[in-house]
Amino acid sequence: MPFTPFHLGPALLIGLLFFPYIDITVICIASVIIDVEPAYYLFFTSKGPYHGIFHSYLMATLVGVALSIVAHFTREQYLKILRLFGLQQETNVKRIISSALIGTYSHIFLDMFMYPEMKPFYPFEENPFLYQLSIVTVYEFCIIAFILAFLLYIVRVKSQQ
Repeated sequence: MPFTPFHLGPALLIGLLFFPYIDITVICIASVIIDVEPAYYLFFTSKGPYHGIFHSYLMATLVGVALSIVAHFTREQYLKILRLFGLQQETNVKRIISSALIGTYSHIFLDMFMYPEMKPFYPFEENPFLYQLSIVTVYEFCIIAFILAFLLYIVRVKSQQ
């Protein structure tokens, strides 16, 4: 899924199912931030694989930690924005870190079924999950997750009124 919003479906669903224990803003950002790598290759250079080192669990961990640091210092601002969507939540370092890691890891998990250039277990070269699920199945899962998340969001907001 090079630079697509499909990763938001599963992230939103997880975030809403486990709301308020998951920082929904952080999990959503984390689920798409990994695609900065393919965006860079797509827009700025043609050298390198779209799904390179950042599409590994090792780098997803580092990206998740870096995002957690930024989120910790900006949480008051993004929680104000979250309230505009009818979602009120408190957060803390533990929630931020776990949400960031769940988001980045879910991105790697979904992509590792589809891209032959991916090395999800870097520095190991093998990807034993490649093509174990069809690309259509992964996309369908993401779309269904988004629809379920949207419905859950509507129910949650309506129940708070």
